Amino acid sequence: MSYADANRRSTDEPDDFWGEAAKGIDWEVAPTAILDDSRPPFYRWFTGASLNTCYNALDRHVDAGRAEQVALIHHSPVTESVRRYTYRELRDETARFAGVLAGLGVERGDRVVIYMPMVPEAVVAMLACARLGAVHSVVFGGFASKELASRIDDAEPKVVVSASCGIESGRTIDYKPLLDGALEQAEHRVDSSIVLQRDACRATLLPGRDLDWCVAMADADPHPCVPVAATDPLYILYTSGTTGAPKGIVRDNGGHAVALHWSMRNVYGVKPGEVFWAASDIGWVVGHSYIVYGPLLHGNTTVLYEGKPVGTPDPGAFWRVVAEHRVATMFTAPTAFRVIKQHDHAGEWIDKFDLSSLRALFLAGERCDPDTLAWAEERLRVPVIDHWWQTESGWPMTAKCLGLDDARVKPGSAGRPVPGWDLQVLDERGTPVPRGEIGEIVCRLPLPPGSLPTLWRAEERYRERYLTKFEGHYQTDDAGYIDEEGYVFVMSRLDDIINVAGHRLSTGAMEEVLDEHPAVSEAAVIGVHDELKGQLPVGLLVLESDTSAPANEVVREVVAMMRERIGPVASFKQAVVVERLPKTRSGKILRKTMRQLADGEAVTVPPTIEAPEVLDEVRAALADLGYPR
Repeated sequence: MSYADANRRSTDEPDDFWGEAAKGIDWEVAPTAILDDSRPPFYRWFTGASLNTCYNALDRHVDAGRAEQVALIHHSPVTESVRRYTYRELRDETARFAGVLAGLGVERGDRVVIYMPMVPEAVVAMLACARLGAVHSVVFGGFASKELASRIDDAEPKVVVSASCGIESGRTIDYKPLLDGALEQAEHRVDSSIVLQRDACRATLLPGRDLDWCVAMADADPHPCVPVAATDPLYILYTSGTTGAPKGIVRDNGGHAVALHWSMRNVYGVKPGEVFWAASDIGWVVGHSYIVYGPLLHGNTTVLYEGKPVGTPDPGAFWRVVAEHRVATMFTAPTAFRVIKQHDHAGEWIDKFDLSSLRALFLAGERCDPDTLAWAEERLRVPVIDHWWQTESGWPMTAKCLGLDDARVKPGSAGRPVPGWDLQVLDERGTPVPRGEIGEIVCRLPLPPGSLPTLWRAEERYRERYLTKFEGHYQTDDAGYIDEEGYVFVMSRLDDIINVAGHRLSTGAMEEVLDEHPAVSEAAVIGVHDELKGQLPVGLLVLESDTSAPANEVVREVVAMMRERIGPVASFKQAVVVERLPKTRSGKILRKTMRQLADGEAVTVPPTIEAPEVLDEVRAALADLGYPR
């Protein structure tokens, strides 16, 4: 099928398009109605159908002859270990852990919070919930007790599954005190917790509440798959940076399975049996969709990586995994590549490994600047594809679709709309803007299968948050434009569009200019308050590790570049060199937090921040520029 045909059919004939895609899933009761549009704007997919997601991810592959194929590879440089699970082994482990949960009273529709590091048991726990028809909510391992408690209160789980610790390069994070603190702070009472004891740090268990994972598994009987309605929730995922009441993104079983299965071949271009690696974390949506569910639904081998792009143990960390496991397609964040580029600009570590298995690299999570994309393409000699999606969407909204007859990669663009996503760019009044002009990127309803149908126990909040600003459209909160060829350019979050003397300017476009300087590894632009012009842009620059260029010369040169490329209208006159940029653990740069520092506002530090001490470094750098004023 060509891209043009798939894109047209998905919007003009959604019932036929997604009905055909649904044939890739094994159903207990097959879909008869594909799209239920009886209650707009709350559309549902595959109403009346039933299935089990765990069966589709594991059991059916065992039954179809993939029992001895490796399903999951756990590669952990921090523990210097590699573990492999065949589809049969992963199914059996999952069935037994489902028996453990069932023994604790977990039934269809009950919630289970999973608070674990990047270990195979975390994947087992997720799939075991799906096997029972229970709803899992994974909370990023190492979250503070307060954040974990707020999610426990919102999800009201029957059981919490955790581990004694997480392991990072040079340090061990003790999870059990954080878990104990959360269970004490939460108003919702959790009767049971299951703790995986790790050798690096063994936890003290509370008799009567805490169970040892291994002990519980030793006595467990396997549990069969429980069919659920296609519209029943599979999981709740709380968005990063949530303040106040938690915002739980709901993913249903049927639409999720159909969309992810379809995307593996059509977007990522992989065949069943090939190795797919998403270098992310199961605490994020990427980990849910493309470490756990997508590859397993499609019959791939998936890699679960417990490490970093550099430092575990060196800048060749990623390439070692690709070479050792013969990865066909890889997915990571642009931030990871900027870090690798900073430490190995010449690509010497890349040349140490046989990467002949790698056919494509996908990037998402932050906008990929053309310079980083070009560097990756030159070093890897494979297509490097920037694509765009969100926690809410659950799978890609734009991409170069490798499995379809798609067009070329266009640097700076996140590709064309993935079939199913009817994207438009509107101005503040809701009027479509001309091609090439920046506005708000929205998606015409109904959203395709796999996207969020609602928020957990907050239907009206879902409507108000996403569906009311532009009637009949989903609000992405991203700004950008679509060019004459239909390529989507996602320039920044709406919060990052700055207003300089009445001119609305994209920080993403400015960062693209800064990234072109040969001495700059990565950059961020924030809009700081100015009495005269409303806001002024300020650049924060991280330099290449091997550059000899003086910082003051780099600053002077990027200011000149900005005047030449964007023009005097940008009023870009200030930049400062910093050692690091503050980021979330998923790689997103905390531009809003830096703006708050510059403007002297109360700083809201997201619970997902990677290294809180970086904020002190940035605060000092901004102070050198005279901020706050």
